[in-house]
Amino acid sequence: MNEQNRRILLASRPDGKPTTDNFKFDTVPVAEPGDGQVLLKILYLSLDPYMRGRMSAAKSYAAPLEVGDVMEGATVGRVIQSRDPAFAEGDIVLSHSGWQNFAIADGATLRKLDPSVAPVSTALGVLGMTGFTAYAGLLTIGQPKPGETVVVAAASGAVGSAVGQIARIKGARAVGIAGGADKCAFLRDELGFDVAVDHRAPDFADQLKAACPQGIDVYFENVGGHVWEAVFPLLNEFARVPVCGLIAQYNDTAPPAGPDRLPGFMREVLSRSLNVRGFIQREFVDQRPAFYKEMAAWIASGQVRYREDIVEGLDAAPEAFMGLLEGRNFGKLVVRIGE
Repeated sequence: MNEQNRRILLASRPDGKPTTDNFKFDTVPVAEPGDGQVLLKILYLSLDPYMRGRMSAAKSYAAPLEVGDVMEGATVGRVIQSRDPAFAEGDIVLSHSGWQNFAIADGATLRKLDPSVAPVSTALGVLGMTGFTAYAGLLTIGQPKPGETVVVAAASGAVGSAVGQIARIKGARAVGIAGGADKCAFLRDELGFDVAVDHRAPDFADQLKAACPQGIDVYFENVGGHVWEAVFPLLNEFARVPVCGLIAQYNDTAPPAGPDRLPGFMREVLSRSLNVRGFIQREFVDQRPAFYKEMAAWIASGQVRYREDIVEGLDAAPEAFMGLLEGRNFGKLVVRIGE
């Protein structure tokens, strides 16, 4: 091919909040696929908070990016050349090709998408990793029961919005925490949350307490920080806390100021018999077939709704990603790269 592949690389590791200096644009010739491979034209790129961890050299559940690597990310692409008999030109597939216009992928790593089921961009959100994270984390760890109170942070985001709606399907009360009046109205009026609380309100902790008169049975943690501080005193005995993310702390460069709160936290975990469980969605891979079936049915019936925040063009990815870490997105953040 004569076309060129525009890419975004990790230029340097951030110290605190990422800046534009941490990203580098480059252009290389489009490669040819080998046996068992396909060449993809990327249509959509997912932007997700976990990418901040990959930019750091700190030890985590996955290896960090090296400086000079293409930025990591899930993608939806169209097959434009295939040397794998399982895929034909024109097929739409889910891949993990990162921040670029074209990519070579092994056919064995791809999942073919059916555009008749839902818009293909949803494979990056409600019908993809974020929806599955909500499904597996809530149902496996949270185990909501009818009449219980489920609270979710970052509730208007891709994971949190699915958590609250699944909780409602299971008969629980859904209390969403979000930033701003518009996001709270979206939770109540469009997604059917029982209550929405603005974490930016000066009396946020009091509002949350009033929203949970019987305490909190399940808290789906996406944020940390002052949101966790307001939630923690309200956790009931035997409460379950699936820990999915801590976005308020991803850019921290030092421990929080103040006294060591760990002893007090551990005392309460013991005395209230709390189940605080971190998880990565890949550990529940055996649940994916059930997820795809149930979530597609819930979307078709209108029991689950979703919102996408789509930005245009690969060049917009760094600024959009930095905004994601500050809560500027409204819904699942996706970059539209190609038609």
